[in-house]
Amino acid sequence: QVQLVESGGGEAQPGGSLRLSCAASGFTFGFYAMNWYRQSPGKERELVASITSAGSRRDYADSVKGRFTISRDNDRNMVYLQMTNLKPEDTAVYYCNGDEILWKMNKGAVYWGQGTQVTVSP
Repeated sequence: QVQLVESGGGEAQPGGSLRLSCAASGFTFGFYAMNWYRQSPGKERELVASITSAGSRRDYADSVKGRFTISRDNDRNMVYLQMTNLKPEDTAVYYCNGDEILWKMNKGAVYWGQGTQVTVSP
């Protein structure tokens, strides 16, 4: 079974930094692209950052480009999100997950972790 455990969230002031971690298990981690998503109350889940299986390509939402960096360590089954120059609008619960390729392999089942809360305020 796919298991995803996010950590590293907390409170930060505007301009501050946080590093989120995601521990994955239950699948061959290094074969799949991974992503970070976020969701705030009353809003739909947003794709924030993506990284290919070997980490050779990365993509970001325009709202975080230049401020966030996604990375991964396939030997440790970990994916990270380094967030810098945080803004109040970054406040959300952050989740990691794969995409349709992983979910297809998992017989269509989609599992979400509990996420980690990031709060940015003066």
